[in-house]
Amino acid sequence: MSASWQARIRCGRESGAGFLVTDRHVLTCAHVVGARATDPVTVTFPQLGPEELTADVVAHGGWSGGLDPGDVAVLELAAPVPLKPAEFAAPTEAYGEPSPRLLAYGFPKSYEEGVLAEYRATGSQLIQEWIQLEAWGTAGQTLAPGFSGAAVTLAHNGLVVGMVTSAARNKEIRNGRMLPAQVMAHYWPRLGDLIPTGGFGASDKERLRTLIDAVAAGAPWRDAGCAPEQVYGYAVGGHAQRPDRQLHSLWDAAWYLLCEVQDPGALGRFAARLADYSDDPATRRALWNLGRAQRPAPARPPGAVRPWSPVLVEIAPSGAGEDRFLVEVSAYNGKHRHVIGQRTLTTQQVRPYVQERIDDAFNQVDLDGRELIAFVLPRKWLNTDVVHWHRSKDDESPLGAFAPVVVVELERRRSGGLQFKLLRKWQELDHRREARLHRIGCAAPPSDPGRLTVGLRRDADFLGLGAPPGRARAAFKAGINAPVPAVIWPRSGCGGVPHDACTGKEFLDRLAEELAGLPPAELPEFIYKLRLDALEADGGHWAQDLSLLWEDPRALPETTPFLDSPVG
Repeated sequence: MSASWQARIRCGRESGAGFLVTDRHVLTCAHVVGARATDPVTVTFPQLGPEELTADVVAHGGWSGGLDPGDVAVLELAAPVPLKPAEFAAPTEAYGEPSPRLLAYGFPKSYEEGVLAEYRATGSQLIQEWIQLEAWGTAGQTLAPGFSGAAVTLAHNGLVVGMVTSAARNKEIRNGRMLPAQVMAHYWPRLGDLIPTGGFGASDKERLRTLIDAVAAGAPWRDAGCAPEQVYGYAVGGHAQRPDRQLHSLWDAAWYLLCEVQDPGALGRFAARLADYSDDPATRRALWNLGRAQRPAPARPPGAVRPWSPVLVEIAPSGAGEDRFLVEVSAYNGKHRHVIGQRTLTTQQVRPYVQERIDDAFNQVDLDGRELIAFVLPRKWLNTDVVHWHRSKDDESPLGAFAPVVVVELERRRSGGLQFKLLRKWQELDHRREARLHRIGCAAPPSDPGRLTVGLRRDADFLGLGAPPGRARAAFKAGINAPVPAVIWPRSGCGGVPHDACTGKEFLDRLAEELAGLPPAELPEFIYKLRLDALEADGGHWAQDLSLLWEDPRALPETTPFLDSPVG
């Protein structure tokens, strides 16, 4: 195995080792080039010849003396050299049982041509940021001055796993310290492109760094909740796996996920979360595409019913004032829920933000699933005409003509008892060809709403109202409190005294006619087609202002609460 990329470094009175990682860049220890301000830095490749090449220090780990962290420096040569650079092993390959034999090629006193030392890693545990090395045997060359900056390689294939930074001061103790390659990449991100990290290749990492820089250039990103530790926490699921060191930058967090977290979907969640903090649609789209590449396709048996793949919009009071709402847009893919964006907004800001993030959310919708847009709303918002919101700022067509749109009541979604009963109800409906529709027209308010709730719980699957919730308040409340999977009503309608001949009755008659024989699970898709018919009718269609509250907890599992503080 050729090791022509091994180098000797000189700077003032210091002499050490280094190794070529690109055709112009050499890694070494920062303490080897500590005199760079007054003395030149020279690099010699013994297997290339005796010529000393000058180099500049272009990156530095911040080392300030002794055993301080950051003892790494990147040297840049004036011109490329005709040598093949070093190659790197995956971060875990330096450890195992039995321990792999490791080699270091250094330049101690009297060894101008260099000499090899055999070592192994004592274990994978970091001591601050170092790995402890111990001599392979009781004889042979030990680590000594002149080995600082030497690449630590796997003996069987020559791949680099780290860099020697120090040796024991006592010659009777045959150990030393290695800075692992993945820790060095913390100080010089370009190194991360060279270190294998599963299916995330060098071009992917370079692209991710570029996108991270684009997000970080936005002034409010950190104050908005996009600090490295916050985005990392979302990616790993709260406190599931906290980093064992401080994360100083967004790239630092991304690199930690790539090297230290055994979850192939974590980086995708990181990219998705980061996308929300960019105002540039192209940057958001690129981050979503990176995240999508890390998402395994869900397995589905041939011929299986296509499941819903919903986009969920949750709007909840923030607790920070009557006109402040916590808005979260997320997308389900399989059983996983991915947050697309989350902000605390005023009422006027909600619609444009939601429109933009819904468009982003379709980057996560399963192509083999059925799209659905579900708005989880406070009760007083349930009659909001979200169906006719513009699809985007550039497309004035109704959102309800783009995909099936349903609403869900916020408090019912948060009620464990009602969610349990809804699940039971859907178990029953799965074995029935059609649902039972209970009609409530322009009648007097129920004298006992609680009794109506009990009746609906026993004898109704769908509830049809002939008037909007504001005019049939008691009946609507009774339906919400019962595990009725669907409530259907017109957003406008008869508001006069109780009578039979009115638009509300016509609405319910047509609804009963249309729903006859319809499988319950197909309701959102059916209502979507009704809305398309109403749009093409250009007014006068009985379903032109139809609202659908529809909830199947199996399609909208509660997997993640709001990430921000209620008063944030």
